Amino acid sequence: MNESTPTPEPGPRQGMDYSEIADVHEVHAAVQREKREPRVGREPLSIWLIAVYGLAVFFGGAYLGRYSGNFSGDALDPYGGEPQVMKKAAGPQGAQQAAELSPRDRGKKIFAANCQTCHQATGLGVAGQYPPLAGSEFTNGGSRRMGMIVLKGLQGPVKVKGQQYGSAVMQPWDKTLTDQKIADVMTYERSDWGNSASPVTAEQITALRKELANHPESFTEHDILAAPEEDIPGGAPAGGAGPKPGAAAKPAEPPKPQG
Repeated sequence: MNESTPTPEPGPRQGMDYSEIADVHEVHAAVQREKREPRVGREPLSIWLIAVYGLAVFFGGAYLGRYSGNFSGDALDPYGGEPQVMKKAAGPQGAQQAAELSPRDRGKKIFAANCQTCHQATGLGVAGQYPPLAGSEFTNGGSRRMGMIVLKGLQGPVKVKGQQYGSAVMQPWDKTLTDQKIADVMTYERSDWGNSASPVTAEQITALRKELANHPESFTEHDILAAPEEDIPGGAPAGGAGPKPGAAAKPAEPPKPQG
């Protein structure tokens, strides 16, 4: 009995077979379609990481723009610094005499450090956001209304020079600046950019601070307009011109003897 030996099926070929008929271009295209493995050091960044970096740069720039004081040298001292000494020649001998800064000059430094970012160096404010100080009825009016705003702050809509500011918010300065610094900055604002209101003294701010001691919240426009349009008692007469910057008050002449 003869049994036929089964013919073995051909297995997978190994090595190089020069008789293959597959198109080399198709095989190469298939390889190209495969997703390439990322190389070391060239891995793609996460979209969340890019978003975090972008937000950090944005808010960092916004913070610098808000609190940089326009990168002015006067803005480096948040409280206006101690009164500086200015030297000037006092005669042919070359002797020098020290003179303190005037209240207006001190107020300019305080303004640059605390108020200039919102109201701008020109006093024109930012349209639609921060009201102007130049030509403002609150700045040129009686010092009482202006002092109320500076000491306790202002919130809510307010109309200045006929223009409505819907969300004007000003922080109170009663816990940040002393009475002298508030008086100096108000004197500067009331005498610059074409304004010509009376100066303000530290004694006036001290009296107004005591008067408003029981008012913990910021004022609204209605509160300010309800206050009398007058200067705080104890200062220069309304409409009186303050001393020029750097000018000292002249001493009173002694009475003439009567014969």
